Amino acid sequence: MERIYFDNAATTPLDPIVLETMMPFFTEKFGNPSSIYSYGRESRMAIEQARKKVAGLLRAHPAEIFFTSGGTESSNAAIRAAVQDLGCRNIISSPLEHHATLHTVSYYQERGEATLHLLKILPDGHVDLDHLDNLLSGLGGKTLVSLMHANNETGNLLDIYKVAELCKKYNAVFHSDTVQTLGHYEIDLSSLPVHFITGAAHKFHGPKGVGILYINEQLKVKPNIHGGSQERNMRAGTENVYGIVGFAKALELATRRMQEESKYINELRLYMAEELKKQIPDVMFNGDTFGQSLYTILSVSFPKSEKSDMILFNLDINHICASGGSACTSGAQQGSHVIRSIYPGSDRTTVRFSFSRNNTRKEVDEVVKKLKTLV
Repeated sequence: MERIYFDNAATTPLDPIVLETMMPFFTEKFGNPSSIYSYGRESRMAIEQARKKVAGLLRAHPAEIFFTSGGTESSNAAIRAAVQDLGCRNIISSPLEHHATLHTVSYYQERGEATLHLLKILPDGHVDLDHLDNLLSGLGGKTLVSLMHANNETGNLLDIYKVAELCKKYNAVFHSDTVQTLGHYEIDLSSLPVHFITGAAHKFHGPKGVGILYINEQLKVKPNIHGGSQERNMRAGTENVYGIVGFAKALELATRRMQEESKYINELRLYMAEELKKQIPDVMFNGDTFGQSLYTILSVSFPKSEKSDMILFNLDINHICASGGSACTSGAQQGSHVIRSIYPGSDRTTVRFSFSRNNTRKEVDEVVKKLKTLV
């Protein structure tokens, strides 16, 4: 049986066109971008062309785009800057955030540098924006709001424009982890009043190890990594030239194909949901699956049994790649903080299936057929 890969929210396969674009920078175009000779200048030009391309696709200014090692570094840098450089003494976030955000905001609370406030979660897994409004209206001092655009486990989509307007109303700093949505949704930074967003190339068929941090040009923040003058003195260290070139090409391709591919992928996701409902008793879906939800993710909840407890192991044996995320803790698995926050006390088994343009209905049929024997 050939491998079926349904874990695209974790990482996507590298697009061959992106690899082709990157290859010269692994071989003959290897010059250090900080060098003044022609090979170095060629690498520098490639970085700045990539920056302009990314900025153009996001409708930002090139000076607002900083290349990083990925989403985790970018979120860490944004939160650090908000607390240490912009003077945010309150942080509003949610218990559903990626650990790159949750662990970072908790770090500043533990150090006594900021007070953390977590938003209430609604029954469908969305954050309570009325609670956000109330908190912002009542807190004194500068506040950072850090909320992800799409949850990486359930797929729930945040109304990012509404949050941005609330932050603008109360003069709060807004950071959004857009790792799951960059390259999958149109993001227009010329009309979105956000201060920081983050992205990672490997979520939209680009290379691993490269991401971006958007910093609104109105902000004055200090370097994230000290040393050389790379990334306009914000991030020292020799640049990942081939990764940066790959990021820009992957985002260009994703943007060009967005309308067609999003329709195809969403139809595939909904087809799997309908087939599961037809063929597996008591199957449920986590989050707002048929409402405001990311079109690449289907979070499926199965009734607890001896068989379902082993479902990820058995899927792997059958060459099917998917992710887990149940509320409970068992053995080496610590369970999912996201599922636990939305469904406290649940003992059901959760599997996240996430899709890309490479997946097919035939693969869905094979997985559903196999699942019938595994739960």
